[in-house]
Amino acid sequence: MASAFPTITVETAKAILVDILTALNTPKNLEKLAEANEKSGNEMLKKMQFVFPLVMEIQIEVIKNYGFPEGREGVVRFAEIIRTFEREDPEVVQLRNQVRSYFLPPILINSTNEALP
Repeated sequence: MASAFPTITVETAKAILVDILTALNTPKNLEKLAEANEKSGNEMLKKMQFVFPLVMEIQIEVIKNYGFPEGREGVVRFAEIIRTFEREDPEVVQLRNQVRSYFLPPILINSTNEALP
């Protein structure tokens, strides 16, 4: 079933991430996200219950335009591709982090602890 997934370049991956960010920032979606965030407050579990599904729904709408199947299967494959491209392109990391910021709080990393036990 691997043939059901498109083959994309790092440039296409960046374009998709930009399109996802554009879709997230439409007035209609910003309103939905604001309502979901209001319901969630500062509770991470509620964010995952209300905000995360909205972000995924918006992402699915965008990635299907690039040939990914609708639903979980397409999202999972898209995420795998993005993780691969993150290793070679810092702009992909930055764009993905922007998308993630809609449902995850920023994570502060202590750069002085290079090796964890």
